[in-house]
Amino acid sequence: MRAMLLSEPRRLELREVPDPAPGAGRVVIRVSACAVCRTDLQIVSGDLEMRRRPVIPGHQIVGRLDSGERVGLAWLGGADGTCGLCRRGRENLCEQAELTGWTVDGGYAELVSARPEFVYPIPEGMSDLEAAPLLCGGIIGYRSLRISGIEQGGRLGLYGFGSSAHLALQVAKHWGCEVYVFSRSQRERELAASLGADWWGGYDDRPPAELDAAVTFAPVGSVVVSALAAVAPGAAVAINAIHLDRIPEFSYDLLWRERSLRSVANFTREDAREFLLLAAEIPITPRVEVFDLADAGEALRRLEEGTISGTAVLRVT
Repeated sequence: MRAMLLSEPRRLELREVPDPAPGAGRVVIRVSACAVCRTDLQIVSGDLEMRRRPVIPGHQIVGRLDSGERVGLAWLGGADGTCGLCRRGRENLCEQAELTGWTVDGGYAELVSARPEFVYPIPEGMSDLEAAPLLCGGIIGYRSLRISGIEQGGRLGLYGFGSSAHLALQVAKHWGCEVYVFSRSQRERELAASLGADWWGGYDDRPPAELDAAVTFAPVGSVVVSALAAVAPGAAVAINAIHLDRIPEFSYDLLWRERSLRSVANFTREDAREFLLLAAEIPITPRVEVFDLADAGEALRRLEEGTISGTAVLRVT
């Protein structure tokens, strides 16, 4: 099969590699589309240490089983199911988690192997290319909203407005929230406006009202401090990032009065199932830019430059 193989950081090449074979407890998905995530960029660039060498990146996968059923595979590709965290419903924190495109091969390929209990049916009414961004950016954005504690009708801040945030905004608007978007990119602000944001500005701009919750998507520590300065007493800032540069020193006054910082790590299968049903109900409409599989490097370069509007998606087969 054809696959984009990462042998070392910054060396992503189109190769012919052996097909994955279905084995005990595994199924093989014929990939039709795989969305490009900032985590892919961090793996390919070396910001995240390679856990498997070589590895096929990609974890927002839509394809078909041999039966013809359309399914999705996401970042959490497996968990041990027996540790204390798994038994408490926190499989997203399992130390033995299988992470698609990082610890096992992912979806920048024509075929991918998966554990069937971590594969999801894709709702009708959306194309493969539209469904792919939901499999990480959408699910993790949904979990981030829940971790932030935002309530229906509340004032929500979104810091950074890329793939995940533009899907989270659509969920928040469905919940009747006022959404305030912070971005350094004029392109992203225009996208936020087109999707119904109530206000938009730069990372350090103060919103017209205190926020009831905020989610940071930008992988920049200083943005966390800006968000903390904008939320009301008792509010939380959820940090949606697997990799973040250092958070600058800040005055305790920003944290005082029971403000809090929460990190968001992976997601559970229950998150995925809930979100996919909600996405079909709303319905969520991802904005996508389509690339051929062989152009994955170009898609990642554009993502790094900040010139992707919405989500980059690889058309595979």
